[in-house]
Amino acid sequence: METSPDRLLLVDKPLGWTSFDVVNKLRYRLKIKKIGHAGTLDPLATGLLILCTGKMTKRIDEYQAQEKEYTGKFIIGQTTPSHDLETKVTETLDISSISDERLHQAAKKFTGVLQQIPPLHSAIKVDGKRAYALARKGKEIELKPREVTISQFEITHIKKPEVWFRIVCSKGTYIRSMARDFGNELEVGAYLAELCRTRIGEFKLEDALTIEQINPLP
Repeated sequence: METSPDRLLLVDKPLGWTSFDVVNKLRYRLKIKKIGHAGTLDPLATGLLILCTGKMTKRIDEYQAQEKEYTGKFIIGQTTPSHDLETKVTETLDISSISDERLHQAAKKFTGVLQQIPPLHSAIKVDGKRAYALARKGKEIELKPREVTISQFEITHIKKPEVWFRIVCSKGTYIRSMARDFGNELEVGAYLAELCRTRIGEFKLEDALTIEQINPLP
């Protein structure tokens, strides 16, 4: 058992919690002031969250920069302003012409080094304000594309309109933007319905603990 307050914690973030919620909960439970996370997960996402305490917080940037792996589900033929379930469906299109082969072929177009535009409903700052705050007020904003690397993008199961996937990508990749761009490629739209982060570098979700399983040091 660890006896140092300088810890690296692998946490399985539950649905509906923000990454900050997890940090706050464990700050209180572990009775430690210096604690932070390496890589935000949206409230509607689950999976691996790395937390660092004490002197280990100096390595947050190192962990945050590592390759990520996600699994999840897109809904094709429907779009939402946030590209996920945060907002309601605003458009529905016919998907009867979308074959399984076309889904697999579309996925192949999104591997390699890409220029990706972040979703408007993101935490990126625009003129000092969060993009999601401006988007929720109906303000028109333009976000610049960012370079990301998609090492793998595979379709793992299809039951239209549901399409399950696995993506391996670099830091800074927005899976909601992947949903948007994938839907645009299909010309019927898509949004992200489920997302789970399964790996960060060499750290795997299967080795993570639930919040309830993480206890203070003796």
